[in-house]
Amino acid sequence: MRMQAAVHLVYPPQCLSCDALVTTDFGLCARCWRETPFIAGLVCDCCGTPLPGEETGGPVQCDDCLAIARPWSRGRAAMLYKDNARHLVMALKHGDRLDLARPAAGWLLRVAQPLLAPDALIAPVPLHWLRLLKRRYNQSALLAGALARLTDLPHCPDLLIRHRNTRSQEGRDRDGRFRNLDGAIRLHARRRWQVEGRPILLVDDVMTSGATLAACAEACLAAGAARVDVLVLTRVAKDG
Repeated sequence: MRMQAAVHLVYPPQCLSCDALVTTDFGLCARCWRETPFIAGLVCDCCGTPLPGEETGGPVQCDDCLAIARPWSRGRAAMLYKDNARHLVMALKHGDRLDLARPAAGWLLRVAQPLLAPDALIAPVPLHWLRLLKRRYNQSALLAGALARLTDLPHCPDLLIRHRNTRSQEGRDRDGRFRNLDGAIRLHARRRWQVEGRPILLVDDVMTSGATLAACAEACLAAGAARVDVLVLTRVAKDG
């Protein structure tokens, strides 16, 4: 404790998102906290998007999840993909801010409680090796690993393989996103024994249409997973 206090005297904690001083490590200042759209209250049980109304104790689904057959069972999201949440995701994904994985895992844990089965295996959405070589790390694997440490659940960073280098999903409509991922993800052949008969918790940084998570979930279910749940740091949600 004395050592930490001494370090704080020399290097006082700064906001994760700006240079403002804060009272604890890995925290947000008051302004950045207000600008970070954390999700709370009634949410879609399948994708985690916030819904109007009060919690009634039973599961409810958003219009998208009612219209699309999701291969996974339940889903949660920590934040909406906008404002400061988008800034944090972009910093983690493209700005070499690997330090963000630790606090982000805490935000994931806050919403993940309904998904944390005692025998669950945590796995990230994979990157193609060419993209991994360029970026040097998989941000989803960082999130999944940090969450596994907080929950004491096993983590398999290479459970899934993106064997086809899909083009960017940006600018594609929902159907185009699903076509782009068709047949692109499969289970690592040497990891099948870890999947059979157990629940899988997939972790990603952003969910838009759900096409990538659907491809991952289908690969796990085809290998014999008992069920698949999904957990994302941010969820793209329709305004209004």
